[in-house]
Amino acid sequence: MAEAVWFAAPRRVELRHELTPAVGPRDVRVRAVVSGISAGSELLAYRGEAPATLEADLPTATGSFGLPMKFGYASVGSVEEVGAEVERLAAGDLVFVLHPHQTEYVVPADVAVRLPDGLPPATGVFAANLETAVTVVLDAHPRLSEAVLVIGQGVLGLLITTLLRRAGAAPIITAEVHEKRRTASITAGAHHALAPGADLAGRVRELTAGRGADAVIEATGNPDALQAAIDAVAFAGTIVVASWYGSRVATLDLGSAFHRRRIRLVSSQVSTLDPRISGRWDRERRTALVTELLCELPLAGLISHRFPFGDAASAYELLDRASGETLQVVLDYV
Repeated sequence: MAEAVWFAAPRRVELRHELTPAVGPRDVRVRAVVSGISAGSELLAYRGEAPATLEADLPTATGSFGLPMKFGYASVGSVEEVGAEVERLAAGDLVFVLHPHQTEYVVPADVAVRLPDGLPPATGVFAANLETAVTVVLDAHPRLSEAVLVIGQGVLGLLITTLLRRAGAAPIITAEVHEKRRTASITAGAHHALAPGADLAGRVRELTAGRGADAVIEATGNPDALQAAIDAVAFAGTIVVASWYGSRVATLDLGSAFHRRRIRLVSSQVSTLDPRISGRWDRERRTALVTELLCELPLAGLISHRFPFGDAASAYELLDRASGETLQVVLDYV
């Protein structure tokens, strides 16, 4: 018998017993070691702010965004049992699975990503956000020495900033309300970390010889930030919306700067890749890159809080009440 985190109602977490099925010939049984809580879409679901009629695009989720729901997608665990036809995984392997917070579960072996030997289990939880960050940067198409503004420096924003630095974008400008995250932003590779305000666009232009940012990535989860992105982007620039706003509505001024500046507005979502690069990039190539990045990037410092699995409700309460004090929050199972 396993236990799992459920959102029983908005802002109400319950631990519920789960029956785990027998392991089929192509399945594996995984015992969770640690899992990461997403401060983006997962927190949106916890608050009851996701559209109730929208189906989850995660096959391991149960219920609906109308709640109750079992949700989450950053589980790292140890393989306990493998099916008779499974060849690429063995008992004892450390794996990452897009699975809700649950002590033990059975999944098809092909959805479990084997993590490199010696990788700390808690580092593995960043695989989900890294996959999203890689997708966002691929959608932004940053060119060498082009200015990129990243609005929002939560975990996803910080990972995007790190990847932009590796891609050669310059200057990388970030905007973040919370001082702790602005400090982390400089460590992640930003050249300038600004506190957003009424004249964010003006400050971005001062740093870009009057042009504005060649690309802007909006990663706050706040629909109000999208107008700031429009105001700060350069002529013929690209805005990539990495946020999911759920049921909240973005109110925008599209009659002035947006209308005349040929701005390109792009939605980025991790379940698919930009069709323009699909001849060269697929999910397998992206997964291979993420696995390499888990070993290369200094990710351990992004974990700000750890909670025992049984105290999951407190972890969500902290994220809901004081997100600016947190980076990555994880649940420990052992």
